[in-house]
Amino acid sequence: MNPHMSAKQILLVEDNPDDAELTLLAFKQCRIANEVVLARDGVEALEMIFGKTGDRPQAAMRYPSLILLDLKLPRVNGLQVLARLRADPATRRIPVVMLTSSVEQEDVLKSYDLGANSYVRKPVDFEHFTEAVHQLGFYWLLLNESPPVGVTA
Repeated sequence: MNPHMSAKQILLVEDNPDDAELTLLAFKQCRIANEVVLARDGVEALEMIFGKTGDRPQAAMRYPSLILLDLKLPRVNGLQVLARLRADPATRRIPVVMLTSSVEQEDVLKSYDLGANSYVRKPVDFEHFTEAVHQLGFYWLLLNESPPVGVTA
């Protein structure tokens, strides 16, 4: 098996510890048993995928099957992370769901312009948030046929 291929691993990029905990709890309640790796900011997420030098995939990190990416992150924001992912032939096909509380129309447009696969607003109500996570997991991890990641044409 290719060391960069994942058994449906999820990368959650979230700087707010409460939101990260709620997301993990929602995955557990929805019985989504996929491994979830947490990055607390954009720099950490990029280092997990591209290594500390930023110029090559890190051998120890498998490419995730799905990235849940918060928009408002310290150091490197979600749009910058998305742009870097889409600029690299090895990572441009990884499904990225922008998961954010932003209601700015400009954020939605920029996310799609940079190649986001989906844009989901975080509901404040936990029950609605759990349902949103359930739907995300069901679609992106079970129904969606993901392209091979790390394979360049």
